[in-house]
Amino acid sequence: MANQLMSDQQTRIVITGLGQISALGNTVEQLATALDAQQSGVRTLVQIPYKHLKASYGGEAWEFSGDIDNYGPLEKSTMRAIKKGSRLMCREIQMGVASAQHALQDAGLNPEVYNPERIGIVYGCDYILSHPQEFREGVRASLDDQGQFDFDNWAVKGMPNLNPLWLLKYLPNMPASHIGIYNDLRGPSNSLTMREASSNLAIGEAICTIERGDADLMVSGATGTRIHPLRTVYVNRQETLASNKFEAAQASRPFELNREGMVVGEGAGSLILERLDSATERGANIYGEIVGFGSSTVINSDFTPNFEQAISNVIDQALNSAGMDADQIGHVNAHGNSKISTDRAEARAIHGAFGNETPVVALKSYTGNMGAGSGAVELISSLVALGKGTLFRTLNYDTPDPECDIHVTNATDLPAGNSFINLSVTPQGQASAVIVKKYEA
Repeated sequence: MANQLMSDQQTRIVITGLGQISALGNTVEQLATALDAQQSGVRTLVQIPYKHLKASYGGEAWEFSGDIDNYGPLEKSTMRAIKKGSRLMCREIQMGVASAQHALQDAGLNPEVYNPERIGIVYGCDYILSHPQEFREGVRASLDDQGQFDFDNWAVKGMPNLNPLWLLKYLPNMPASHIGIYNDLRGPSNSLTMREASSNLAIGEAICTIERGDADLMVSGATGTRIHPLRTVYVNRQETLASNKFEAAQASRPFELNREGMVVGEGAGSLILERLDSATERGANIYGEIVGFGSSTVINSDFTPNFEQAISNVIDQALNSAGMDADQIGHVNAHGNSKISTDRAEARAIHGAFGNETPVVALKSYTGNMGAGSGAVELISSLVALGKGTLFRTLNYDTPDPECDIHVTNATDLPAGNSFINLSVTPQGQASAVIVKKYEA
């Protein structure tokens, strides 16, 4: 139904605001500068100890401290509300809210400009893990005389030491909730937790919300992290990661022959999606027009993910819903997480649709895997390229993998084209895609 709605082209939906938080900075301008300079955001980890991890580096959002200055220009009332609510936001939620505030500001939106009943939110994130320090005092109070944790003490002695509001800091629906509350957004609100696929899926759901007439504007995007005292340990045990074989900035090597695996990262990206008539009526700056999207999950009979088929499916769906042929796509922004098997499966899917002529960029070579936040920041990077006219170079692409027969960008003068497709896929085989074109009146 969603694809049919988009193909009807009854409602044109454009992007009028952008905001991002990542290892490349707290603004879109900083991200663009880093891409121009070919400057990696992967460095030695600071947030967490790395002695027992496979690698000592990651793509932390280095400039994001959670201070109110990180949220961009704010009305005084909004500033007070965010300051007050910050104690109920963990770092992931703070990054999502901050990127959304930047996007709203970039779009020139405030409660005096829009009808709050006609603007909503669909936001994605990972499932959010609590920080161990939340339970520290409760665990200490539950120790027995020998210093061992005693479950019998937990209910009476341990739980009273927990902050009664601690859970609100980690609920996956809270990014959307905070964004709505701080900006008095009263339209439809929804939250998606589909790991790396979340950004594109949230954008797709936001498109559907506008298409069916429930809103004129939507805030969409996602926030995520792979840098966390518990999540990073999980990722080290469950995912294929790069080791300390390379220096930090050279470790993330999508589609490159000598790659080892994924690099952990964190970040958030937000976009303002708007009906074209609403955008033109208020004279908004238009970054691009969303014309297609797709979603697919493919699992083999042995319960392993089929990345190639899932990605092929979303490419076909997105092209069909956009009413476009593959040769009309200017470039591909790939998932490109540097895992050998996943990169090869994605490359086969890309080659099957676009051959080896269409340029392919991979932002994770700069940021590592930001989890749910990756797709939105990657989409923003392609919008930056579309506006500039040329693509950024994929870092560390020194020796092509012969089993990845695609045109990975290894120069800075390749044309970005007039459109792009943004791809994401989870370790479980759920893929998503969004197609964006340059706006034409």
